[in-house]
Amino acid sequence: MNFNLKEIITAFMVLFAVIDIIGNIPIIIDLRRKSGHIQSEKASIIAGFIMILFLFVGQSLLHFIGIDVHSFAVAGALILFFIALEMILGITLYKDDASSSAVTATVFPLAFPLIAGPGSLTTLLSLRAEFAIQNIIVAVVLNMIVLYIVLKTSSKIEKLIGPTGIQIIRKVFGVILLAISVKLFAANIKMLF
Repeated sequence: MNFNLKEIITAFMVLFAVIDIIGNIPIIIDLRRKSGHIQSEKASIIAGFIMILFLFVGQSLLHFIGIDVHSFAVAGALILFFIALEMILGITLYKDDASSSAVTATVFPLAFPLIAGPGSLTTLLSLRAEFAIQNIIVAVVLNMIVLYIVLKTSSKIEKLIGPTGIQIIRKVFGVILLAISVKLFAANIKMLF
């Protein structure tokens, strides 16, 4: 197994931008208020498990329904493009606003679909078209560690960064994600023709 630091860093940054854990701090704080408590460890482990499972099973699932990885990567690039537009322009194209209770807030909507949602799952398969699987797994684990830290310290981070800081971070990661989506689209659209 050869680990490639460049692939790990790129995959980490892409997933970090898609998961948008910093931008989701207001949602996390709202969930804490509604449910009283969020189990940071459980949410991180469940989200990481879903993502790694989909990384392995997702490709087989695609083959089963007759879609190749490059087609899925192009579709994933388009989804990343729209997520990036949401982040940059501050608009909401799609947001699932499910109410939560103390029992379910950790798993739903936090671990799934907020963290391991359509965007991150599509991104995993898109990344798989370009990067080695072990590098993607390391990137997922690193993101889950960051997720755990952010969940544990979300109220302190909100006070430290402030609403303006969170908006700036979202826009910066939005631009990075937009550039990555264009690159992913260009690299995979060639394979289809």
